Amino acid sequence: MKVELVGVGGVGEAIARIAKEREFVEQLVLADYDVERAQAVADALGGGKRFPVECIDASDQRQVEQLALKYDVDLIMNAVDPIYNKPIFDAALATGKHYMDMAMTLSEPHPTDPYKQVGVMLGDYQFAQNGRWEEAGKLALLGMGVEPGVVDVLARYAADYLFDSIDEIGIRDGANLTVEGYKFAPTFSIWTTIEECLNPPLIWENGDWHTTAPFSEPEVFEFPEGIGPVDVVNVEHEEVTLIPRWIKAGRVTFKYGLGAEFINVLKVLHQLGLDNKNKISVRGVMVSPRGVVAACLTNPAYLGHLMKGKTCAGTWVRGKKNGVEKQVYLYQVTDNDESMKRFGCQAVVVQTAVGPVVAWDLIEHGVWRGTGVLGPEAFEPLPFMEKMEDYGFPCQLMKM
Repeated sequence: MKVELVGVGGVGEAIARIAKEREFVEQLVLADYDVERAQAVADALGGGKRFPVECIDASDQRQVEQLALKYDVDLIMNAVDPIYNKPIFDAALATGKHYMDMAMTLSEPHPTDPYKQVGVMLGDYQFAQNGRWEEAGKLALLGMGVEPGVVDVLARYAADYLFDSIDEIGIRDGANLTVEGYKFAPTFSIWTTIEECLNPPLIWENGDWHTTAPFSEPEVFEFPEGIGPVDVVNVEHEEVTLIPRWIKAGRVTFKYGLGAEFINVLKVLHQLGLDNKNKISVRGVMVSPRGVVAACLTNPAYLGHLMKGKTCAGTWVRGKKNGVEKQVYLYQVTDNDESMKRFGCQAVVVQTAVGPVVAWDLIEHGVWRGTGVLGPEAFEPLPFMEKMEDYGFPCQLMKM
């Protein structure tokens, strides 16, 4: 398989480092606007023809297309912030390449009733193109990271093998990660975190979607493997868009363990207008307030050596099997010390990066087959879970 990797930030680098260990990845084009960073990653991987470096503006569909054709890639992997999804997604279709991302095209809140009614949902733009992808005979696999991604596969596994009927599926994300020397240091893209956390969260209930207020329905969830109890709240996320399309469940939610301090920071950013992703004029210079916030914070890709702890991504499912009510939590835990020793990358980005490479593996070897715009739930889950174990990222089950 030959892949054009658009974005060589924290997750992009982790994808490249995981892919290096896999012989089926014949060539991985490292394409980034910051060509020096991309080159540094290539050098760390041994460079050469297997890891060529290219400068790219991800907002320019033409540039994405040109690279795909230049290297005759099989798949375009989107590893940049979702604001760039449309041109990359469209470039893949235009050039006849498979496409994969880890976050879908952005939502837009309902104009008059944002905390009750749905506006434009995550991925609406992409799912509307399904017919064109089917006609082209190509696959666009959306939301194939860890959340969304691995947890969606676990939801499909629960539906197929553990339950006869499902009352609720709840994605629950929590960690006990600390960053030495920093009072506030997000371990993932702050641009994406602001987008997810301040938009109206989506909930699937009674056969339809509705929204709620940010940080609503707080609960304490007991995470496994020493992480312990974490306060989690509703956050907008792709799983709530994806899971109901393939799995029958009474309710679907996504809750994230942010913590009171992190929530307060996000609320202040919103109150000051610093979450605005649109450019404004500052003394004649056009800048995005959210971009300024991101520039002021340390790049999460460079925090790994200061981080301690574990991160957990999982799928809580409540339903019935043989008439008996049951609950389980299917999850994957990544320890930061282990991810740093093995890949030189921090736990959050490594956990996010393994799902795409496993999916490439299954697609390349004909295990996962499909055309059109699909989510991880559309495929048989067992081969994926077996590959996760083979890659050193086993998924576990905890009875509730």
